[in-house]
This record gives sequence, C-alpha cells and structure tokens, in this order.
Amino acid sequence: MKKYAGLLVLIVFLAGTSLAQSKDSTRVNPYMGSGGEQKPKITDKVYFGGNLFFTLGSYTSIGIWPMVGYKVTPRLSLGLQPGYEYLKYDSYYGGNYETSNYGFRVFSRYRVIPQAYAHVEYANINYGQQYQTPGGDIEEERNWVPFLFIGGGISQPLGGSAFAYVQILFDVLQDDNSPYANGEPFWSVGIVAGF
Repeated sequence: MKKYAGLLVLIVFLAGTSLAQSKDSTRVNPYMGSGGEQKPKITDKVYFGGNLFFTLGSYTSIGIWPMVGYKVTPRLSLGLQPGYEYLKYDSYYGGNYETSNYGFRVFSRYRVIPQAYAHVEYANINYGQQYQTPGGDIEEERNWVPFLFIGGGISQPLGGSAFAYVQILFDVLQDDNSPYANGEPFWSVGIVAGF
C-alpha cells in the first residue's frame, strides 16, 4: 500500500499545480509576445541535465543519471531521470562484492521565485544486496525500493541556458528496504543546460 500512496501523492500534486496554472483563463499567455508572435517551439521548452559520479578505491561507485525536463509553464516543469550505478567493494563475507543499482525518477518542479523552487519526486530504484544464507552460501537479493521525495532547491544562472543548482529532499515513504537511514536528507548539486 505504501508503494501506491507515494505515487498517488505525486499525481495529486501534479494535478493541483497544473490546475492552479490554468485557473485564470483571462491572463495573457506568457508564451505569446505583445505583438502576437508564435508560441515557442517544443525545443525551447525542453531542458537536459543529470548526474555523473564516480568514486574509486576500496569502494568503487560509478553512476550516470541523465535527465530530461519539460517546461509546462514558465514556473512548472516535469521531468524524467533514468539511471544506473555500478558498485564494487570489500564484502562483509570476504572477497570483493560487485553489483549494480538501476531505476528511474519522475519529478515536478515549481518555481516559487526565479532562484528557488519546490520539488516533488517519485523514484523507484532496484538495489542489489548481498547476504549469507543459513547454510553459509553467499547470495544476492534484489529489491525495488520506492521513494517519494519532497523538498526544494535554489539555482543560479551560469549564462545562456545553463544554470547550477543545489537541492535538498526528504523521503516521506521510508520503505523498509531503503538503504538509507530514516529521515536522512538527500542533497544534490549539479548543472542543467537547455538546448
């Protein structure tokens, strides 16, 4: 039930913000200039970004999370972020342990002011975890773990259509299979560029 509750909250948030944007039909369309120019092309409303990270040593982590977003309105955007991470580290049971994590994120951002935004994100990540059976065998178990992140961030233009951001999110689902401690915030820092 917890899995579907998070998805339901995200859908309600997205529907609510979309309705809030279209409630006043008498306002001027922000994509139309005073001279009646055409609406921007879809490429003007799409932006890209993501995360690329690596840690090398006794604990190796290499990951890529590309992101694509779409500006529904000047303040509201929706996005998708699939991802993959390779892990290798010293096993608790001896030797090296190798696994991978993969999944996706669907998010909504609403700009409160030009430099700050509210963020809601549903993520579902498949984690590999090593364990020892009662018979002494070492096996891997994989679990899909849902997250519902709520938080916000700030951004700063870098020039052109690129900007840097810092955001903090909190998981309100707290799934039993989550690899993170209860209430632990999720920080991210990155660069997004529109093309």
